[in-house]
This record gives sequence, structure tokens and C-alpha cells, in this order.
Amino acid sequence: MRIQNSSRRSFFKFLAATPLLSQIAAREVYAQAATAVGKNPRRNVYTRLGVKTVINCRGTWTYLSGTLEFPEVRQAQIDAAAHFVNMFDLQRAVGHRLSELTGAESGIVTSGAAGALSAATAACMAGTDDKYIWQLPDTTGMKHEVIMAGGRSAFDSAIRLTGAKLVLAYSPEELTNAINENTAMIYTTDLGDKLQQQLAIAKDHKVPMLLDDAAGIPPAENARLYAKMGIDLYCFSGGKGLCGPQCSGLLLGRKDLIEAALMNCNPREGAVCRPMKVGKEEIIGCLTALETWMKIDPKKLYAEWNGRIDRIRKLVDTVPGVKTDVYTPDDGNRYPTLRVSWDQQAWKFSIMDCVQELRAGDPVIEVLGADNPSLVKAVREGNPNRKEEKVPDHIELVSMTIQPGEEIIAGQRLRAVLRAAQKKAAA
Repeated sequence: MRIQNSSRRSFFKFLAATPLLSQIAAREVYAQAATAVGKNPRRNVYTRLGVKTVINCRGTWTYLSGTLEFPEVRQAQIDAAAHFVNMFDLQRAVGHRLSELTGAESGIVTSGAAGALSAATAACMAGTDDKYIWQLPDTTGMKHEVIMAGGRSAFDSAIRLTGAKLVLAYSPEELTNAINENTAMIYTTDLGDKLQQQLAIAKDHKVPMLLDDAAGIPPAENARLYAKMGIDLYCFSGGKGLCGPQCSGLLLGRKDLIEAALMNCNPREGAVCRPMKVGKEEIIGCLTALETWMKIDPKKLYAEWNGRIDRIRKLVDTVPGVKTDVYTPDDGNRYPTLRVSWDQQAWKFSIMDCVQELRAGDPVIEVLGADNPSLVKAVREGNPNRKEEKVPDHIELVSMTIQPGEEIIAGQRLRAVLRAAQKKAAA
């Protein structure tokens, strides 16, 4: 009976995948015909340089060029590029518009969320005083300590390069005890109850807090939520879920601190954040991305994302011994995500084996596995509470960065890789 039930389940899985398998066959015929007449639909500005493009099932990772911009963003940048403009006037006008959209007092566009961290830190230390702005990264005579709630992060160099000294705190009690006359800012990536606790402590001690929620959009409502909470400064990446320019970010919050951030940033000559240049095209593009998000129907968008993941799942489910499930993270990168697992020991085929096979193909397919090719290996140095990260027992495919039609290619390739491994193990 158990064998019959297993066969029945396999039959229904193949039945569910049949329309997709037919699409795959049709695509292969078309590709062969196009090649025969000298047309290569995959040739582009990158391939002519010998650089392979990627089917990105890993998500909005910076080393994979982040995100793809909304069409509205691309057009806005073209329009912005046709004129000269005073950059101070532009940033302040954009700050007014950001206030209208989010409820924050003001905002500026920065060179990514990391640029926002640097600008915010400099603002909290030097303010708008040109003497101190020029003096950074020498912090003599300034409040210069930044309390890192929860410890260090892979991105704290953006804070340290301003001259700030990091002070680590792992609990509300440690956070409270760490605050002193030299505390310039509290930095956090925490959300929910932890964020509420930390914010209450910051308000009680009148110390500005910076929330780094680089991957916090979607939902776009977070841009309003943090303003309602009264968070002094908060930032998002422009080149992740926001679907703006890859080299942009948003810093929002108190008007006085936003003005100070601008005074410590490009285009001010002599400011420590001057190298973090963001152009008029990126500024207009990032603003347009947020405006676009405010008009989007999230239910429709999530239905599209879920559909792509479901098509991959149907193809992969036809491989005996493979388990799949779909979930949406609740702490950032909130996109429908497919988890795929198998018995690595029995198959003698690890998560990393699968990642490397997908990465070695043409086109390159990137999925989320155990590796991070962009991480500085010593990044956790100095964190006494560091825990060894567990090797994942599955791979993940993130829907947001999979373009329409690519899910068929990715699903078929993953299916083929897993089928070959399963058959080899069963032989």
C-alpha cells in the first residue's frame, strides 16, 4: 500500500509539471532555431565582454548587482540626466517630498544604505559645525561612541571610517549601562519588541538612534511605520527591494540630523563622506522608486512572485526524495522563498555541490546556499558572543529577483541536477 501511495503521489507531481515540461521543450526548439539562423537572444552588453549574465534566484545581493530597477526609475534617471542642478537644492527638495511620502521630518538619498550609516554617524558626531566636519575622522572634542545594539555587523566599517568608536551591547541592561557623555548614537538592526525596548532607552537618555533596515522594503509601509515610532534616523537600501538605483539608499528621520548628514556628505568638499557620491540621476531614481512603491498593489505583486516559485516547485517535486516548501521571511527580504532539500548523506551530494553545479552552467544560476562569496572572512572578529553558524540543510530560491520566464529555466536546470544526483546515488 505504501508503494502504491508513493507511486500515486509521483504520478500527480508529474501531472502538475506536465504543462511546464511542454514549455521547456518548446523553448529548446526555439533556441535551436534561433541559433541556426545566427540569432542569439542572450547576447547583450555583458556577454560581448565575456561576462556571463545571471539568473538570480538568490535575492538582492550587492555582489550580484542588487536588483533590477522599476521602468519608471529608469525613465526618471534619463530625464534627470538632461539637466544641471544645484545638488544641495535637489537634496533638500527631495527631503521635503520624502517627508510627504513617509511622515518623517526629512530625508536624503545616500550612496546605498552603507552610505547612510556613515552620513548618519558623522551627523551625530559633528553636527553642522564646519570645524568638526573638517576634523573628522579625528573625533577629539566630540561625542564619538556608537553603541552597537546586538554587537558588530558586517557593515560597521561604514560607521568606523568616520572615526567613531564602537561599543558593543547585547541586552537592554548593557545598552543602558553603555550610555555616557561620549555616546553619539545607538545603532540597531533589531525589529519588533527588541527595537521598541531599545528605542525607549534611547529616548529616555536623549541619544539619537539609527535603525538600519536596508532590506526593509517591501513592505513600503515600513517607511511610514518608523516615522510614526519616532525613530531619530532610519535607512533603506535603494538597490534592494526598493527597486531603485543599485548605488542609492534612503536616510530618513529628524530634520536637524538629516541636515547635518547632508553637511557631512557629498558634495561638500572636506567632508568625511564626500567620497560617497550620489548623482542627480540616482537621487531622482531613488525617490521615484519610493513613489512607485506607494502606488503598487502588493497583493498582485506577491501573486506574481508566488506563481514563479510555484512553477519551480512543481518541476523540482518530480524528483524522488526531494522535499520542498515555501515561506516568506518576516525580518527583511520579505519575498516568497522556496526551500529545497534532500538527503545529502545518502545521495553523497551536498548543498554546496548543487550550488556549484548551478553556478558553473550557462546561463549562471545563483541560489542561496551555505556560501557568501562577498563576505570578508574576518568580519566577525571582535565579537566575543559570536556563534558558529550552522551549515544549512537546504537551498533557497528567492522569487523577487527571478524574472518572468526565468523560473522555467531555473526549475528545469535544478530538476536536472537533482535527478542526476539521485539516480547516481540509487545506482
